[in-house]
Amino acid sequence: MTETTTEKPGISAAIITDGGRVLMVRRRVKEGELSWQFPAGGVEDGETAEEAAVRETLEETGLTVKPVKYIGDRVHPKTGKFMAYTACEVVSGTATVADEEELDTVAWVRHEEIPGLVPYGLYGPVQAWLDEVLPH
Repeated sequence: MTETTTEKPGISAAIITDGGRVLMVRRRVKEGELSWQFPAGGVEDGETAEEAAVRETLEETGLTVKPVKYIGDRVHPKTGKFMAYTACEVVSGTATVADEEELDTVAWVRHEEIPGLVPYGLYGPVQAWLDEVLPH
């Protein structure tokens, strides 16, 4: 019997808010139209989506975060990858480009700046979360 990969997300993203902004990263290599996105990476064996979001954030940005809410999951319409989204808050550190092979830059983004960076829009539940927690 073969194990299916649809049982758990392949990629976990951290939606990190702090000081009225959300952390976004720009990848060195674009995934199609994707340039700006949230810190994210593959879920490892034995890891929850929330744990992966926390680990990937630390690896990519040097920021220590903790999960506050599982927002949801979907098959990403641009990449076809099964994605999970977890709202996180900052525990310690300063966001920088910790993984120079993967990231070009990091930015704390205000609510009104998101459409300029992600013109095709965010996953509905992520947008709803940001509408709720960020000033606009």
